[in-house]
Amino acid sequence: MLIIGIAGGTGCGKTTVVNQIINELPDEEVGVISQDSYYNDLSHLSYEERININFDHPRAIDFDLLTEHLGLLKKGESIKQPVYSFPEHNRTKETILTPPRKVMIVEGILILTNPKIRDMFDIKIFVHADSDERLIRRLKRDITERGRDLDEVLDRYQTTLKPMHNQFIEPTKEYADIIIPNNKYNTVAVDIVRTIINEKLA
Repeated sequence: MLIIGIAGGTGCGKTTVVNQIINELPDEEVGVISQDSYYNDLSHLSYEERININFDHPRAIDFDLLTEHLGLLKKGESIKQPVYSFPEHNRTKETILTPPRKVMIVEGILILTNPKIRDMFDIKIFVHADSDERLIRRLKRDITERGRDLDEVLDRYQTTLKPMHNQFIEPTKEYADIIIPNNKYNTVAVDIVRTIINEKLA
């Protein structure tokens, strides 16, 4: 099994890169795990308490469960991947049965901050995008897809997202094997990743 970690700041275009990679691979050979599925279970907190949690800090992620699940996948066992609700700021009671694949892609802003997880990746990728571009994408996504309002998104960006990005996410570039500048037209880096994957699969 080949495990690929794809990190980068919020709104950098990780999902686009993931899709560019998997579009060229057979469905039965590739699986995707999102870091967002592994936010800590906060069922013991009220909604008002949950909305004040700093979800952009590494402590917000259940890395122990993610490590356990990646270990099971490597052994050839299926996992029950948690399902996260952004409107509720909490995990749901549902899970997604995720079977092992030849290639497992793990994507998320904080995945390179954890040494145990980092060591499990065969390829580490960091997607870089301009901070203004990332803010615009975050605004569009949170308002249209996650039910947030403009003031809430901007406030969270200024007080949490930007400082957490500078403190935790940007420094993880140094661990990356490949840095992809996401300008929508960068196909060379993605082609290199696909070539590596195909060589490993062969």
